[in-house]
Amino acid sequence: MHVPDGFINAPVSAATGVVAVAAVAVSLRGARRELAGSGAGLSLGAERTAPLAGLVAAFIFAVQMLNFPVAAGTSGHLLGGALAAILVGPYTGILCVSVVLLMQGLLFADGGLTALGVNITNMALVTVVVAYAVFRGLVKLLPRGRRSITVAAFLGALLSVPAAALGFTLMYALGGTTDVSLGKVAGAMVGVHVLIGIGEAAITAATVGAVIAVRPDLVYGARGLHTPLKLRVDGELVDAAAPAPEPVAARSPRKFWLTGLAASLLLAGVVSFYASAHPDGLEKVAADKGFDKKAEEHDIADSPLAEYGISGIDNTRLSGGLAGVIGVGGTVLVGSGIFWAVRKRRGQDTGPADTAGATQREAA
Repeated sequence: MHVPDGFINAPVSAATGVVAVAAVAVSLRGARRELAGSGAGLSLGAERTAPLAGLVAAFIFAVQMLNFPVAAGTSGHLLGGALAAILVGPYTGILCVSVVLLMQGLLFADGGLTALGVNITNMALVTVVVAYAVFRGLVKLLPRGRRSITVAAFLGALLSVPAAALGFTLMYALGGTTDVSLGKVAGAMVGVHVLIGIGEAAITAATVGAVIAVRPDLVYGARGLHTPLKLRVDGELVDAAAPAPEPVAARSPRKFWLTGLAASLLLAGVVSFYASAHPDGLEKVAADKGFDKKAEEHDIADSPLAEYGISGIDNTRLSGGLAGVIGVGGTVLVGSGIFWAVRKRRGQDTGPADTAGATQREAA
């Protein structure tokens, strides 16, 4: 759903740019708390939480290269807002998707530069807000357990994609550069993105479920998932004493991080070659309704990495694979650097006294 330059006029693009900047600014503050962690064993420090958030951004970049067929001549790909929000928190999730969109726009000519605000507002802000609101609401209603987290992740992701389609439709209504019927655009966008949402939901639920199975302590949306053991004393059920927390050093996420990075490189460098070549939902709707003619050439269309290939390499598989590996590597480095700076700033803001107080509260 990457919007190119030319679909939305300059005033609306500028307005969404302001919205995107405000969302990123608020997210930077919120991400400090999310990256700091809460509860026993979760405050891993900037050197650990930042790379984990960077890994989530890199994984989303990799999976977005895997277009899957959803209808005749149409494909879809992961948006990633739901996945990021559930794994690392909504504020950090917005930053993760924003980093991905920035890397795609600046290196791979994917998504217009003047439309960057449109894309961040739609693909990062809307998807995260809708997905996480649905997710948290369902978690409160469903029985406490890992299965409930997975079900809530599936439904949150499912609804986030048509919500983003409606977001684009609203932007088109306010600043579309063609006279195509709004009703036709809305119907086509929502219809195809409901199908894409099923794929998004399946990928999100499978990924969240897999992470919970091996490292539930690293899933933001699963914090507080543990249900206290009940003991019957004098005919009444009482909470058993909580087990002593496992030392943080014994639960280093390094192995998890390396496994996740290897999976991301494999997906982007090898599996992406087998992705569907059909246009994605927005491209298909634009072509069918005739407003694709308003798309403008990307400002860096002559970039060596444009269109996820490396200029000068004739072998399509090698070119695309190397571009994917570069994208994953660049995203994890840029994302980890940003999140490390955010997390470090949190530590400076809290100070030793606040950190000691937080430790005492967790111990209590």
